[in-house]
Amino acid sequence: MKSRLAEVAQKVGVSEATVSRVLNGRPGVSETTRNAVLAALDVLGYERPTQLRGERARLIGLVLPELQNPIFPALAEVVGGALAQRGFTPVLCTRTAGGLSEADYVSMLLEQQVSGVVFAGGHFAEVEAPHEHYDRLRERGIPVVLFNAAVEHLGFPQVSTDDAVAVEQAFGHLAALGHDRIGMIVGPADHVPSQRKLASFRRQYERLGRTPEPDWIAHAFFALEGGHAAATRMIRAGVTGIVCGSDPLALGAIRAARRAGLAVPGEVSVVGFDDSAFMNCTEPPLTTVRQPIEALGRAAVTLLMSQVDGASVAAEELLFEPELVVRGSTGPAPSAA
Repeated sequence: MKSRLAEVAQKVGVSEATVSRVLNGRPGVSETTRNAVLAALDVLGYERPTQLRGERARLIGLVLPELQNPIFPALAEVVGGALAQRGFTPVLCTRTAGGLSEADYVSMLLEQQVSGVVFAGGHFAEVEAPHEHYDRLRERGIPVVLFNAAVEHLGFPQVSTDDAVAVEQAFGHLAALGHDRIGMIVGPADHVPSQRKLASFRRQYERLGRTPEPDWIAHAFFALEGGHAAATRMIRAGVTGIVCGSDPLALGAIRAARRAGLAVPGEVSVVGFDDSAFMNCTEPPLTTVRQPIEALGRAAVTLLMSQVDGASVAAEELLFEPELVVRGSTGPAPSAA
């Protein structure tokens, strides 16, 4: 007990006597200090005293699929900052190969008595993935917000970038540059945001009275390697412009073009999606469709806090407008140069 008191006191910056008063439910401690002590207990992995276990901790789970794609650390920074302003501490949970699953993280967060959870890029967006752990959260009344498009009927509010508009912007940019053989690389077939992007891509061709060739469309894992493999096949099929569902996919496409001996953007133009960190520092700098991460992250926290405060929040999707950022990876089509 002595070492626990000392560790918690040091974490919060108060005396051990103050920590003791909180743990024993004694008066004389401000609500702010009391909440900070309880949050420190949760963060340090100590169980709360029995009389305090019924209360939810001032912790918010932030469940991400990975940290290699810079867009997810950027989101974590925005969400974490917005939560800190409201006196909450984010608990970062990242899926790794051979590590804890999303369901495992949900179990851990429930044990920690979290006040809510924000999910980004999780199984909620995959039609064929397990979704039972979302049911557990809903049954327990835990506030949840989903970041970007989800499968139907989960019953949680969502904040999303408008995938249809993103593709319309990217396709329109390439078409304006004279490209008429435009391909698209998206994520797995059961990934809802990818389905939305692909549907928009087909609509752009329909407006031109055309249909894209089968080899101009590819599904890939969200990684540079996935973009490279997909773009290699696509370039062989004769495309001169490629719209990608993420920035790593786009970087893979650029690498594929170069290994095929083609210049970017002289012979192949590439558009990414996200505008994650350092995309203006690549060679060439990447033309991409920017997700409004700051607005999305703050909206997610606002929706979550409304639920935490007991307000009724509709299970609707808020769509945010993306922005095309034109840089050096796109140029006139070879025949139009």
